[in-house]
Amino acid sequence: MADKKAQLSIEGLDQPIELPVYSGTKGPDVIDVRSLIDSGYFTFDPGFVSTASCESEITYIDGANGVLLHRGYPIDQLADNSNFIELCYLLLNGELPTEEQYKEFDKCVRNHTMVHEQIANFFKGFRRDAHPMAVLCGVIGALSAFYHDNLDITDPSSREVSAVRLIAKMPTLAAMCYKYNIGQPFMYPRNDLSYAENFLYMMFGNPCEPFEVNPVAAKAMDRIFMLHADHEQNASTSTVRLAGSTGANPFACISAGIAALWGPAHGGANEAVLMMLDEIGDESEENIQRYVDRAKDKDDSFRLMGFGHRVYRNFDPRAKVMKETCDEVLEELGVGNNPKLKIAKRLEQIALEDEYFIERKLYPNVDFYSGIILEALGVPTNMFTVIFALSRTTGWVSHWNEMITKGVRIGRPRQLYKGHTERDYPE
Repeated sequence: MADKKAQLSIEGLDQPIELPVYSGTKGPDVIDVRSLIDSGYFTFDPGFVSTASCESEITYIDGANGVLLHRGYPIDQLADNSNFIELCYLLLNGELPTEEQYKEFDKCVRNHTMVHEQIANFFKGFRRDAHPMAVLCGVIGALSAFYHDNLDITDPSSREVSAVRLIAKMPTLAAMCYKYNIGQPFMYPRNDLSYAENFLYMMFGNPCEPFEVNPVAAKAMDRIFMLHADHEQNASTSTVRLAGSTGANPFACISAGIAALWGPAHGGANEAVLMMLDEIGDESEENIQRYVDRAKDKDDSFRLMGFGHRVYRNFDPRAKVMKETCDEVLEELGVGNNPKLKIAKRLEQIALEDEYFIERKLYPNVDFYSGIILEALGVPTNMFTVIFALSRTTGWVSHWNEMITKGVRIGRPRQLYKGHTERDYPE
C-alpha cells in the first residue's frame, strides 16, 4: 500500500500518470516508476544515482550528516564495542548474537578456514607477477567447482553454508594470493587465532620460524575489516545483486563483485592514495605545499587522493574511527620516520586546517587512513584492494542472501537509444 501518490504530467498525454510513493524507516521517500512502461515511458538515470534498485534492511547511509548504520547500529559504536565476526553475524542475521550464538558462529567460521588442497595447484596457472586481485577474482569464481555440494540457492541452509565458507576462506585465499606473488610457501590457517590474527599470520608468517602477531596490528586489521564490511548499494554490491538476480551461484556473484571493486574509482582508492604519496615523493614542506597548490588549481590534473567522498558531504564516520586506529598503529610500530607516512600526516593536517578543504568538505576519508595503516603494517599496495574485498565479502553475501530471501526479479536496465534508425543493407 502506497504511503502517498505522485502525478506525472507529460506533454501529449490527456491524463497525468499516477505513481505510488513509499516511505522507508529512514531516508528520502521513493517514487515507484515501475508502471511507467505501461504508458510507453521509462526513466533516464545514468549511474542510477536517483534510483532505488531494491529494498534492503541491512545498511543505511545519510551522506549529508555523516551517518552510517548497520542494522540500525552506528558504525562508531560497533567499531568501539564489537569485532568483525560479530559484525558478520549482525549483517547476515539482522540482530546481534547472544553469547552462545557468537561462540557457535565464531567456531563455525574457524572450522571453515581451510581450503581444498587442490586449490593450491590452481594458483600455478597464474604468472607470479600477476596482480593479486586478478588471481583472487579467478580463484573465488572457481570455488563453485570445489564446493558444489551446497549450491541450491533456494535452500536457506545451503545459502548459510556458502556464506560461512566465503567469509571463512577469504582470508586464507587472500593470503595465498600474496604468498604466491612473492614466491613464499602458503601458510595454513590456525584455528586458535582470531579472524584478524589468522590473516596476519598467514600473510607474514613462514614455516621456518615462529611468528607472533602484534595485538595492535591485529586490532587495526579487525577495524579495517569492520569499517569496509558494507556500504549500502555501491557499485560492487549492486554488481553482486545484479549477478545474483540471474540465479548464479554465490561464488560467481562474489567474483563479479571483486571485479567491480578492482576499479580505481571504487576499491582501488586506498591504493591510489599510496601512489599519490609516491608521486609527491619529497617530504619537505615546500614540496608538499606545491602539490597542495596544484590540487587547488582547477586547470591542473593533479588530485589529492583520499579526500572527500561521493556519498558523504560531511566527515566520513568511518574515517573518524580509522584516524584513531592510524595514530595507535604509528605509535606502536614506531614508523614515524617513514617518508610516505610523514607526507600523509602533513596532508591530513593541511586538509583539517586549510579553509579551501574545509569549505568544500574535503576531509580525509576512510581510504586515506586505511592506506596509511596498511603501509605501516608492511602490506604492499597491490594487496590493498584484496583486503578491501576480504572485508566487503560479508556485506556482499548478506545482500545476496537478503535478495534471494525476499524474492528477486532479474535485473534488466533500459537505455536511451541514440543510434541509427532502421536502414537497409546495401546491395
